[in-house]
Amino acid sequence: MKVEQVDFVNVPTRDYERSIAFYRDVLGLAQNPRVPTEFEAGNVTLALFDPTEADLEFQTNGCGDIALRVDNVQAARAELEAKGVEFVGTRDSGVCHMAFFADPDGNALILHRRYAP
Repeated sequence: MKVEQVDFVNVPTRDYERSIAFYRDVLGLAQNPRVPTEFEAGNVTLALFDPTEADLEFQTNGCGDIALRVDNVQAARAELEAKGVEFVGTRDSGVCHMAFFADPDGNALILHRRYAP
């Protein structure tokens, strides 16, 4: 088997409208005009999904952080903080800069920029 790429990642939500507003208006991701619960992030689609619709218990993505590559982590963080997003920490791994935050449902997200090969 050869995996070509990741097509989409399910992002659990309890409130579609709140999450749509966050991913579209706060993060500025392009919303799929045919499927309003899907957002394009480069070559991966983030698909909002209410687990209770499939008789599953709601759980956040836990430690399965979604890393969003940006040009400048500090500038992107300042932009999101101005929109009310709260960050829980930063890290410089020696390879990349990261800033950690969550969506309104508590799903872990990272602003990320690799600076070393």
